[in-house]
Amino acid sequence: MTETKFKIGITQGDPNGIGWEVILKSLSDSRMAEFFIPVIYGSPEAANYYRGTISEIEDIPFNIISSAQDARRGKVNIVPCGKTSRITPGEISGEAGHAAVEALRTAAKDLKAGYIDAVVTAPFAKQSVQSDDFRYTGHTEFFDAEFEGKAMMILYSDILRIGLVTKHIPVAEIPQNISKEKIVQDLRTLRQSLKEDFGIVEPRIAVMALNPHAGDGGLLGREEEEIIRPAIVEAFDQGILAFGPFAADGLFAGGGYTKYDGILAMYHDQGLAPFKSLSPDGVNFTAGLECVRTSPDHGTAFDIAGQDKADPQSMRNAIFGALDIIRHRRTWSEMNRNPLPHAERERSHRDMSVKDLPQSDRD
Repeated sequence: MTETKFKIGITQGDPNGIGWEVILKSLSDSRMAEFFIPVIYGSPEAANYYRGTISEIEDIPFNIISSAQDARRGKVNIVPCGKTSRITPGEISGEAGHAAVEALRTAAKDLKAGYIDAVVTAPFAKQSVQSDDFRYTGHTEFFDAEFEGKAMMILYSDILRIGLVTKHIPVAEIPQNISKEKIVQDLRTLRQSLKEDFGIVEPRIAVMALNPHAGDGGLLGREEEEIIRPAIVEAFDQGILAFGPFAADGLFAGGGYTKYDGILAMYHDQGLAPFKSLSPDGVNFTAGLECVRTSPDHGTAFDIAGQDKADPQSMRNAIFGALDIIRHRRTWSEMNRNPLPHAERERSHRDMSVKDLPQSDRD
């Protein structure tokens, strides 16, 4: 029996960034067509422009289509949208931002309609996409609004999975956007994603502190004692294997993160700085929604756009990550058609997982 080939939508991102370069480099290997059917949402003119800037690349069989429904196997299908009057690599412009948004909205529409199975988004510049009808600070916030869920940004690699409590907000606003209720909800979302999207039977989650030295007993801040620790206790009482709060420097410098299946960080840079240091080719995944959306973990890199210097590995990982998550979700769905036997196995595994942890983490 031939395995189903999923249709993976790929948005062009900012046409003046490195999006097209990493897309084309990823898809130039003809073997990629053995795993999925690519559907790119973007400008064919931009595709041809950037194909001409890449020195070593296989001939790519473009197939221009009007709808993802017409996508063909063995081809790099392109749904034309997001055209600009000119391509200027490295330049930030409102026209390029508008082109990125048009490609994104077209892909999201097809994802809702079921014409594609997942979306992989190339990066855009947050400042250039802003307009009266697009006020989102990132892709995560856009998909959260479009698919009406409780979206969580998760950065993951072979060695790390980090979810964020707060995402794209100013540092000064972080404390007021952290509450016990939100942390408990985010722990539920992270646990469910680790189970359903990554195939972990009962994940163990480390929760990071907000303040240096985890607050030092209140000397350096009260959030740990008044918000984060009570949230961990409540989540644990609900069956979530959550531990902490841990100071970020100790958790990562000492290698403690390797004991856990997932980590919940309080804010963007607290999670992404160590993640990108340890996993330079990671994947950004929007969890907590019915749809599957991934992206490379880098930005537009305007400083090297159009120079044939961009590394496509993170984009490749994002594409294959989307395929893995689709398969994990299908397996999860099949396992839970008769939930009772699975629930018994899960309860047994949870009890064993707690016993395996050091006494300090169980208390």
